[in-house]
Amino acid sequence: MRFGFGRNVVKLDSARERDRAAQQPAPAVRDRALLDAYSEAVINVVETVSPAVVHIQVAGQRQGRAAKGSGSGVIVSPDGIVLTNNHVVDGASHIEMALSDGRSFRARLIGRDADTDLAVLRGETTETLPATRLADSKKVRPGQIAIAIGNPLGFQSTVTAGIVSAVGRSLRASNGRLIGDVIQTDAALNPGNSGGPLASSAGEVIGINTAMIAGAQGICFSVAANTAQHVLSQLLAHGRVRRGRIGITGEQVRLPARQRHLTGVAQGSAVLVREVAPSSPADSAGIKTGDVVIALDGATVTGVDDITRLLDAGSIGRGVAIRLLRGAEVNMATVVPDERPYA
Repeated sequence: MRFGFGRNVVKLDSARERDRAAQQPAPAVRDRALLDAYSEAVINVVETVSPAVVHIQVAGQRQGRAAKGSGSGVIVSPDGIVLTNNHVVDGASHIEMALSDGRSFRARLIGRDADTDLAVLRGETTETLPATRLADSKKVRPGQIAIAIGNPLGFQSTVTAGIVSAVGRSLRASNGRLIGDVIQTDAALNPGNSGGPLASSAGEVIGINTAMIAGAQGICFSVAANTAQHVLSQLLAHGRVRRGRIGITGEQVRLPARQRHLTGVAQGSAVLVREVAPSSPADSAGIKTGDVVIALDGATVTGVDDITRLLDAGSIGRGVAIRLLRGAEVNMATVVPDERPYA
């Protein structure tokens, strides 16, 4: 017995395919829908974050001369706590902040940290101000949307959008220290955007805009929100960011292959101790000129910046294990960092 259903099934399937194809939007329609969704995301972020973005104007002394300057900032607490860049307020004796709704107030400098190019202000007002929240920047991933908002040259709520190009970058601050955990983005930073927020599509601040590379296209940097949160809490609590000091002057050196073979050390570089300050924690721990620091508190040290990073507030006053090369021997010592003088 033969059944003739096969051809009818094929015809039915073809009809279904045509119906499905007819229901699908044309490519141009899909593109417009995607663009509209992107636009809607950016608009929502701007509407959420921009009320908390302020224009900052400063007057004071820089390099012995009267100077004025401006930048941006972001309110992170309704009582008027503002995050901005250290270089925006450096040398300022008079600070004004203006909101996008036209309100303006005097602002007081609570503290600043040249090592991370961050500063904290408080608006001198009893009014409740619009504020935004700092995100967990460890969750930031390359490729996600990034929106930079600022008030460059007084133009309110200037917005640029792009993506996060990279995370975990390092950037030299104006004092030569290395800022770690920096976010690289291609969202353009206009002059005067310094200190403004870099926001995610969720409307949270993932970084504080700090620098752009002159002459380069689409290479801009923001200090990660987690670093900003740490600096903020330290400045509110102490008026400064507390960091440890062991009292050595050193430089990064390459470790010869023979020395690495003899000592079983895998890393390619470390820190050569050039000088030990008398009566310093390093001196008390028996560290000598010519020693090579290869690890601190269990973390590998490949350069001077590693030591600076590891000697945070938590290291002050407690015993820290330091691993040294002295000739062909690996030595261990315990050093008790004191607090680095605040500059």
